Amino acid sequence: MFERKIFPRAAGAAVIAALAAVASAKAEDSIKVGLILPMTGGQASTGKQIENAIKLYMQQKGDTVAGKKVEIILKDDAAIPDKTKTAAQELIVNDKVNFIAGFGVTPAALAAAPLATQAKIPEVVMAAGTSIITERSPYIVRTSFTLAQSSTIIGDWAVKNGIKKVATLTSDYAPGNDALNFFKQHFTAGGGEVVEEVKVPLQNPDFAPFLQRMKDAKPDAIFVFVPAGQGGNFMKQYAERGLDKAGIKVIGPGDVTDDDLLNNMGDAVLGTVTAHLYSAAHPSQMNKDFVAAYKKAFGNRPGFMAVSGYDGIHLIYEALKKTGGDTNGDKLIEAMKGQKWESPRGPISIDPETRDIVQNIYIRKVEKVDGELYNVEFATFEAVKDLGKTKK
Repeated sequence: MFERKIFPRAAGAAVIAALAAVASAKAEDSIKVGLILPMTGGQASTGKQIENAIKLYMQQKGDTVAGKKVEIILKDDAAIPDKTKTAAQELIVNDKVNFIAGFGVTPAALAAAPLATQAKIPEVVMAAGTSIITERSPYIVRTSFTLAQSSTIIGDWAVKNGIKKVATLTSDYAPGNDALNFFKQHFTAGGGEVVEEVKVPLQNPDFAPFLQRMKDAKPDAIFVFVPAGQGGNFMKQYAERGLDKAGIKVIGPGDVTDDDLLNNMGDAVLGTVTAHLYSAAHPSQMNKDFVAAYKKAFGNRPGFMAVSGYDGIHLIYEALKKTGGDTNGDKLIEAMKGQKWESPRGPISIDPETRDIVQNIYIRKVEKVDGELYNVEFATFEAVKDLGKTKK
């Protein structure tokens, strides 16, 4: 079901010509999904969660849809945009895939966007969270999230719950900037004050020196955005620098307390409040079944990247059902617009105007439940669109 292939790099001019011809040259006996994920490097946990969730979905639902066999071809881009672009070219030109999907970080999703447009095939973004992504190609659809959805809500919550002074620590790339800007707009509009602002490198950051600056600024809380996979290292250094003992809370979008890593963060993370799209503790029966099946198959707890991948392959299946197996890219995109379904995270839909996800955002607090750490939801904001687009 899952296959890894390696092909030589194609020449630039030939690639453009081949991409333009792809739409009329696809094999119709099977459906090929090119999955481009960071399976190595700092974002490897993102890739593994999405790969696992797609495997689980296909085990549950079968590998045939609309009478055609679905084949997943996985390529590792290590979250490096040049590798993403090469992988997308190879998948489209050599493998003649019907979809490209995955994309662990924003630069990767953006690198593939022109290729999706030229080849006229859907690009299903299952991870990257910057608002602009779906605007970069009419063939992009997203099943993950945007940072605006969660950062605005935690900004409003903080200022209404006694947090007056905040220091911010965000990764220095587009999603970090989105998280920071949307949080600041809402937090300061409510009367809050940002007393220290730090941006850290995306690759292999050492948080310790920045955390010392945070501690010296004596805020009520630190607003943190780091991508999935880096939260464990952040919380370790947060505790080592004694910020928890100084009474400085952690708030932010939920990437920092990803379920995939949460149990290894220690008691310093207790009480952390985040706004996010998914928790393994989400109380629906569908989620309980999803978590149990994922744990049984892979030996650990699913996080928000897993549920984004699970929903991503679901969207591909449903679009193919709607087109009767027709793999014309324009028909598939039309079939995806307006889709609604119940996910392990709750009710979700694809906005027909923006091709972006509409979903509940939950405010959660890290608590110990049966000896394990969980993000326990205590407030729900329903059907949240991407505020990065609604505010334009």
